[in-house]
Amino acid sequence: MADRGDFAALLRAWRERLQPAAVGFPTGQRRTKGLRREEVALLAGVSVDYLVRLEQGRADRPSAQVVGSLSRVLQLSDLERDQLYLAAGLPAPLPSAVPTHIPASVQRLLARLPDVAVGVWTAHWTLLTANAAWRALLGEMEPGLNLVAAEFAGRAPQVVWSEGDRERHKRALVADLRSALIRYPDDPSARALLADLQNDAQFAQLWAEGTVVEHRFQAKTFVHPLVGQVTLDCDVFTVLGTDLRIVTYTAEPGTEDASRFDLVRTLGTVEVAANRPPGS
Repeated sequence: MADRGDFAALLRAWRERLQPAAVGFPTGQRRTKGLRREEVALLAGVSVDYLVRLEQGRADRPSAQVVGSLSRVLQLSDLERDQLYLAAGLPAPLPSAVPTHIPASVQRLLARLPDVAVGVWTAHWTLLTANAAWRALLGEMEPGLNLVAAEFAGRAPQVVWSEGDRERHKRALVADLRSALIRYPDDPSARALLADLQNDAQFAQLWAEGTVVEHRFQAKTFVHPLVGQVTLDCDVFTVLGTDLRIVTYTAEPGTEDASRFDLVRTLGTVEVAANRPPGS
């Protein structure tokens, strides 16, 4: 049986341990150690009242999604994350599952690169988190959004593709999903994603062809509702030991695109249109 007291104590201790600067918050004058409950709740996507009840041991057993989100926000190590799951009465994530835990070093990267749009994705392209510059450029993307599913459903961010580049992009996503399923064959989220996508005729055709395509460096042109087209360099990095994907968008200094990207970040998050077929 889980001990709610253990869960509550761990949650409080790790919240008080984490310094505001590690997640991009100003330090200033603080009466509490570490992060405030309001800050943790904001980053984890839960209500402050629910977080208070968790810390006081008064809430029902939290879901795996909530515990995973709190683990990422609190920048726990793998062993600490497993302790939090067990204290919540949940099994720790299996090594055979697609990794979703974001190391503290990667979270510091998001907080300390305000001029770079940064998104962190799983091996099968499910969004885990993104920084403010990313949200300003692409709009609010809920953690859990899967890029493969969004691309084939016409709900991906609006990019000005050449037909050849878009075809290559889709083939690369299909190849990445196949690779993830080979490495993590028992992961339920990956298998459910494949089952859903098999109903899409284009995906099913590309999957059956089995062509292996790698992502490559390229510039992408986005259509932003406030500044129009902005062309940025896209890079994809893999975090060793975690299989996470870090996607970054940057502008060449001194260009018109850099000025537009500066304006985008200054204006903050707005509603960005999805990439829908013409006439839809």
